[in-house]
Amino acid sequence: MTALHWSEHLLALGACLEAVAWARAQPDLPTAWQRCENGAWMLWLAGKSAGEPWSDARRPLVLAVCGCVRLGLPEWRRHFPDDDRPLQLLETAESWARGTGATPEHVRAAASAAAASAADAYAADASAAAYAADAYAAYDAAAAADAAAGRANAVHRATLRQCADIVRTHYPEPPPLEVIP
Repeated sequence: MTALHWSEHLLALGACLEAVAWARAQPDLPTAWQRCENGAWMLWLAGKSAGEPWSDARRPLVLAVCGCVRLGLPEWRRHFPDDDRPLQLLETAESWARGTGATPEHVRAAASAAAASAADAYAADASAAAYAADAYAAYDAAAAADAAAGRANAVHRATLRQCADIVRTHYPEPPPLEVIP
């Protein structure tokens, strides 16, 4: 009887097929963890073993997520320079995760404010989308999108690599698959 490849555990846990396909080419989980360039996959796996919400076991996951989200703050600031609610959420969540004063209630309040911020941003984008519906604007936007697509994909991959490095700072070793429920 042939033993299953370790990546079959990922499939059983519900990992995306792209991650499982990549993992199948890796000899073992520790090697994959060190080679992985997709922080989203690593956060997903870490989240599977991170324990109950607000537990001490969850703190490294919160710090890793906050570190990854911080990568997007400059873009947020470019569009919404006067809106500090996402930053306040990150700082509050990091304070909780480090045990330096913030409580779950503080994090929930900051999350509520950040959600309102996201709703405001969505409304602003909806206004821009209405303008883009104009035929000329749509044509120009499509041409610009095509030209930027290659750059955007490269930036996306670079950001995922940065996130992978951030995750490894909080999880130097991968979570053992046998303890993931």
